[in-house]
Amino acid sequence: LGIPAEPLFRSVMFATRGFLATTVREIADEAGILSGSLYHHFDSKESMAEEILRGFLEEQKQAYEQVLRENDDPREAIAELIRVSFRAMQRDRAAIAIFQNESKYLSQFDRFAFLRQSAHDFERLWTRVLQDGQRRGVFRADLNVKLAYRFIRDMVWTTVHWYNPRGKLTANVIAEQYIQILCEGIVKQ
Repeated sequence: LGIPAEPLFRSVMFATRGFLATTVREIADEAGILSGSLYHHFDSKESMAEEILRGFLEEQKQAYEQVLRENDDPREAIAELIRVSFRAMQRDRAAIAIFQNESKYLSQFDRFAFLRQSAHDFERLWTRVLQDGQRRGVFRADLNVKLAYRFIRDMVWTTVHWYNPRGKLTANVIAEQYIQILCEGIVKQ
């Protein structure tokens, strides 16, 4: 980008205060630069959000595709997709919160059409693994794949709202607990 990455990391303001409530001037002030410096690299706060979200979503898509290339077993693929999602939570927590909180609003603008496409691509990827698992007898035949995907997606991504990277539970510990709950249930056998 030619500017310190710090202004983009200050996207935490978008994540915590909301996209509409955050001004370019506030981002620049927080980053310790003049707002004109940001405008030299970005034409608007929309372009900042676009850069943040495109980067995150592309990285996540590549990570998911790598999981599928490396895991033939559907159960292990689902578990690894969850792990990859939680690694993103550590690395891109603000981008995930922006995606969750602001996608509905931002998607109404043409420049953010990629948000709907990414959500669709992710759903297609995960449901393909679930369907493969059904065909191979790994997952229940009566499983509603779309509903299962939404359950897993919401279970994983809403964690961003309460997860504390400095808390007692690491993202890895949470991921493994979620995988155990998903694959083994909560009822004592």
